[in-house]
Amino acid sequence: HINMAPRKEVDGKLYFSYADVHEACSSCIDAIKAFKPDVIVAIGGGGFIPARIIRTELKTVPILAVSLELYDDKTDTARTEVKKNQWFTEEAGTYGAMPRGGRVLIVDEVDDSRRTLEYAVKTLQETNEPSAVGVFVVHNKKKEKHGSLPANVDYFVGEEVEDAWVAYPWDAAKYKGSIREHERKARICSGKAGRDLGDLGIIYFIVAVGLPVLFLTSSMVIPFGSLPQPKRGWW
Repeated sequence: HINMAPRKEVDGKLYFSYADVHEACSSCIDAIKAFKPDVIVAIGGGGFIPARIIRTELKTVPILAVSLELYDDKTDTARTEVKKNQWFTEEAGTYGAMPRGGRVLIVDEVDDSRRTLEYAVKTLQETNEPSAVGVFVVHNKKKEKHGSLPANVDYFVGEEVEDAWVAYPWDAAKYKGSIREHERKARICSGKAGRDLGDLGIIYFIVAVGLPVLFLTSSMVIPFGSLPQPKRGWW
């Protein structure tokens, strides 16, 4: 996974940009390729975009979508139990038949309490009986977990983060701001905003100071023909 300096919170949240998410996914691609998944199961809605990023790098691995809810979007509070809204069927000749006896990679955006992942793995193993299960999350919160994963499940993490509310770019409207504002806050969280301003300062110095000096120097160049010429025979 990515080894990043600790991020700082903005408005009590950790904001991540699309580039942050993409880099976290890409950091695990070699390990995921070694796992050799036959199919990806994306937990909606947060796992959909990370799953699509991973699929691009794996090239031939299809995606199945499931919908599980632990947090109530209306209240932003955790439910007492994970709610299953959608699961795939195993119709012959479709991607839904691939998990049975196959290698399955479950993808979600964040491992918070681990209850959703525990539910997803248990349901998959009991319903579809895959030969192997792996789990990938973009971010793992460094906190005590209330769920658990079997010892034989491979676990891949893009980035370890502190225990704070994680704000993703696809939820920008949820936080009553534009995507541009979200990306700005993500840069502050990552510590990149200050460095960018420093780079702009260097560019400004070059433009404001360097170019005038260059023009001044150029204007002081005296054509060789206009220089005083030595008189003949002086030597």
